[in-house]
Amino acid sequence: MKYRVQHLTEYDYEHKVTACYNRAHLLPRETFYQAVTNPRVVIYPTPSSGNRRIDYFGNRVYHFSIEEPHQALSIQITTDIALKPRGDFDYQLSGGNTCGQVRDQLLNANGTIETIYAREFLLNSPMVKASEALQAYGESCFAPDKPFLSAVMDLTHKIYREFDFDPNATNVATPVEEVLARQHGVCQDFAHVAVGCLRSLGYAARYISGYLETLPPPGKEKLIGADASHAWFSVYSPGEGWFEFDPTNDSMPAQQHILTAWGRDYSDVSPLRGVIFGGGSHQRLSVSVDVERFELDQGGEASLST
Repeated sequence: MKYRVQHLTEYDYEHKVTACYNRAHLLPRETFYQAVTNPRVVIYPTPSSGNRRIDYFGNRVYHFSIEEPHQALSIQITTDIALKPRGDFDYQLSGGNTCGQVRDQLLNANGTIETIYAREFLLNSPMVKASEALQAYGESCFAPDKPFLSAVMDLTHKIYREFDFDPNATNVATPVEEVLARQHGVCQDFAHVAVGCLRSLGYAARYISGYLETLPPPGKEKLIGADASHAWFSVYSPGEGWFEFDPTNDSMPAQQHILTAWGRDYSDVSPLRGVIFGGGSHQRLSVSVDVERFELDQGGEASLST
């Protein structure tokens, strides 16, 4: 599957901003399943400086500064993505390590290099801390002899069934335990709850940000800007690798999830973070995302689907 992703962020300020310094996690990363080509960044006003780098977690980051007065800011990211099939999920969920084996191997001092690195995602992070409440919520899914990935899928089902999607219930700073108590929130909240449950039970889990293609109803045209930034999570099974789950959509991501970055929680991979000087007390933020499929014609040429 091939996609073109366009992400437009626009700010309008009450008063002029004299200078701003920003960090953006908006450029999708390369993975085994995901190839990235033609990443393009267009910022207005034109930055005084800008550079790309790879962060601690291997994500693509863009740093830029604007050192001239401005009352509006726009950041447009355009990237082409090719996604490979993920394989047989039913097979993965029915076999492999048990929950007990995963915990034992994560604690084994003689683990592989990959397992040693994965242990970092057992630890508390700025926005997700292990707790008795999170442990109690998830523990019924994780019997010691149960296939581990099947147990994670059961936790995904549980969050999907018991939590209500409500964009007005939380904000980016809402604590995980408040989300757990109210059982309302958005994809970021559901991913944080899942990560918190897993870490509280002794499993390594990381937060993922990205995009999700949304399809229009049959017979309807797709609306421009109707796709969405999205969040989900992944877990580590020693000797088997990392596996992704989406509690908002009760699924394992396949060919409609485009991964931008991963980290310990949202604070590691927030799309845009920075400092502004001036601007007043009020600002308007607008975010628009378009995920367009490419189709191959008989000659192998790519064209955007409509």
